[in-house]
Amino acid sequence: MTRDLQEIWVYLSASPLLGLTVTLVAYQAGYWLYRKSGYNPLVNPVLIAVVALVALLKLSDIDYLTYFEGAQFVHFLLGPATVALAIPLFQQLQQLRKSLLAILVSVVAGSLTAAVSAVGIGWVLGASRETLLSLAPKSVTTPIAMGIAEKIGGLPSLTAVLVILTGMTGAMLATYTLNLLKIKDWRARGLAIGVASHGIGTARAILVHPLAGAFAGLAMGLNGIATSLLLPLLATWFAG
Repeated sequence: MTRDLQEIWVYLSASPLLGLTVTLVAYQAGYWLYRKSGYNPLVNPVLIAVVALVALLKLSDIDYLTYFEGAQFVHFLLGPATVALAIPLFQQLQQLRKSLLAILVSVVAGSLTAAVSAVGIGWVLGASRETLLSLAPKSVTTPIAMGIAEKIGGLPSLTAVLVILTGMTGAMLATYTLNLLKIKDWRARGLAIGVASHGIGTARAILVHPLAGAFAGLAMGLNGIATSLLLPLLATWFAG
C-alpha cells in the first residue's frame, strides 16, 4: 500500500497539473482564513499561500522549475488581471480627471521616496552595492522592477522577492498606517497604496473601496513609468 502511494506521488509530483492545483488550493485556503477573520488585512491570503507552497515544496523535495510548469498558467493570468484594472479606472474616470495634477505630483514624489528611503535604510545597515540597487525598485510591479534592477546593476531575482514582500507588507499594514495618520480620503488612501505596494496592495484597495481601488490601480501604473524613467537617471548620477 505504501509503495503504491509512493508511486502515485512520484507520478503526481512530475505532473504540471500539480503546480496549478496546489497553487489554487493554497490560495483558496488562505482566502477562506481571510474571510473567516472578517477580512482582517493581517490575514493576507497571498502570504498564507506563499508560506504554504514554500513549505510543501521543501517537505516534498519538488524543485521550483517542476512546480512552475503548472503554476505558469496562473502566472499567465497576471497580464489579463492587470489589464482588467482598466475597469475601475473607467468607472471613476471623472474623479481621476479632477485630481490629475495632484496624482502626477504624488506619484513622482512617492516613487522617489520609495526608492531613496529603501536605499538609505539598506546603506545604513551596510548592504552591498548590488543589494542597494536591487532594493531601489521594490515598490514597482514585479516585471518592471526586475527590468529596472537588471538595467541599473541590481539582482533581478532579489528584486522580485523584495517586490513581493513589499506588496504583502503594504496590503497588511496600509490600513492601520493610514488610519494612524488620519488620512480618510479614499483617493489619497488608494494613491498611497498603489505607489507603495503595487498589485498586491491594489488588490486590497479594490476590496476595501471602489474609489481607492481605481486610484491605486492608476498609481501602480504611473509609478512603474516614473520609476523606470527616474531610477536609471539617479543610478547614473550617483555612479558619476
